[in-house]
Amino acid sequence: MAKWDKEYIKLCKKILKDGVLERNRTGIDTIKIPGYFLEFDLAKEFPILTTKQVFYKNAIIEMLWFYQAQSNDVRWLQERNNHIWDEWEIDEEGKWKAVQNVLNDKGELEKKEIVKQFDKKYAHTIGTAYGWIVNKYHLTEKLLDMLKNNPSDRRMVMSLWQDEYIGTAVLPSCVWSTEWDVTDGKINVWVHQRSCDVPLGLPFNITQYAVLVNLMAHCTGLKVGKMYYSIKNAHIYVNQIEGIKEQIKRYEELPNLKAPKLWLNPEVRDFFKFDNSKELKDIKIVGYEHHGKISFPIAQ
Repeated sequence: MAKWDKEYIKLCKKILKDGVLERNRTGIDTIKIPGYFLEFDLAKEFPILTTKQVFYKNAIIEMLWFYQAQSNDVRWLQERNNHIWDEWEIDEEGKWKAVQNVLNDKGELEKKEIVKQFDKKYAHTIGTAYGWIVNKYHLTEKLLDMLKNNPSDRRMVMSLWQDEYIGTAVLPSCVWSTEWDVTDGKINVWVHQRSCDVPLGLPFNITQYAVLVNLMAHCTGLKVGKMYYSIKNAHIYVNQIEGIKEQIKRYEELPNLKAPKLWLNPEVRDFFKFDNSKELKDIKIVGYEHHGKISFPIAQ
């Protein structure tokens, strides 16, 4: 079985065993642990789960939406048949609605429809988050320049968390920071996540940031090294528990499947010229086998 499957199942078991039940803004309780740490040697294995199907094209396209297209426009994703941000899209009137937990007059949490009003210029976007921040601060361009021209720089940080723009973001960045290092000709990255939906979000996040590291190495002439991944608030929603138990059962009972390989078009060396259409012509995961889809509900 792929090493990533082993580590992922270990994390899921720990949450189910040691996690604390907690209410939260979504109205759906979670079982959570306060922190967790993962380490990946990307030179040895490309991390994508085999115990369930990961729709990796959607994950990679979302990453390119952030760091290559540097967009917050949900329609860009929808044009590529990617609907993972539809629930957070601001409507044409500048409104975003969701049912969430709020404090009542008694100081108790109760479910209520939340309506947030944004400037109409943010219609069809997620507001000032993710790709909008990348674009405003030219984060991708600056990182590529440092990796190429000053790889010993200890200030290679891309932060998507900017206090000034949290209030005008529908959902502040969950994976909010990456710190980059070059040692012995290899790119290493530290990824920080403030809140982690382990069944639904984490498999996407791990695969897409592994692709990002490989792309950065590919486009700078460096080798790929390690990805260190820190999580605060690793949680499973209570309506996801049965799905996770099924995934654990698959790990314990079904045949082992090997990790696949990542292929990047050797003729493309410019990060901004990699195909970002729904076909992803320049980025492929070769030999991906899995044990089938497990559906997990989304909590807003």
